[in-house]
Amino acid sequence: MQDREKKPLVIALDGPAASGKGTLAQLIAKQYGFAHLDTGALYRGVAAVILEAGGDPNNAEKAAVFARDFSIDQIENLNIRTKEVGAAASIVAANSEVRAALLDFQRRFAAAPPGGAKGAVLDGRDIGTVVCPDATVKFFVTASPEARAGRRWRELKVANPDLEETAVYKDLLERDARDAARADAPMVAADDAELLDTTHLSIDAAFAAARRVIDGVFRRCG
Repeated sequence: MQDREKKPLVIALDGPAASGKGTLAQLIAKQYGFAHLDTGALYRGVAAVILEAGGDPNNAEKAAVFARDFSIDQIENLNIRTKEVGAAASIVAANSEVRAALLDFQRRFAAAPPGGAKGAVLDGRDIGTVVCPDATVKFFVTASPEARAGRRWRELKVANPDLEETAVYKDLLERDARDAARADAPMVAADDAELLDTTHLSIDAAFAAARRVIDGVFRRCG
């Protein structure tokens, strides 16, 4: 029991793009004083660096080299939230060598949260199934494709007023298909994950629902 008590608490949130998992992860981390890692930012970072260098994210061998050499400071002045980077990130995330290069970083973050935090919150596509299969609490956050496309379109059109929602919807469906079909760590809900559908929930309502689950698990853990 003593060894278990010394292990940091880990909350895993998986799900497709624009489901709300990133915002929820940030709120949860703040609520419980945990460290937060947006693992999607790692893949977006690798993709952004590749594009910035004029490389091709479909070149698996070179993408793996970029991933092995990747560090957070490389993306300090890069915009990793563009539509182009998102599409490239989905491609490099299907690369098994890229995933292997970034997996160790994620697991070390969960095992030893920075800043002396007593726990970690990680959000991504395979946290509960691959990165942290023994996470204390697991969520699979989802929403209808229409709701997710609307959210992402409203986010992206600030920088690109001419962007059409139908284009965002098409991109999301293609990305969902790639994430679910990839051979290495496909996006699926862990068997023991709590399903949280945010289609008709405000962020406050989704956060309240997540807190009820987390508090219940923490009470059982003592």
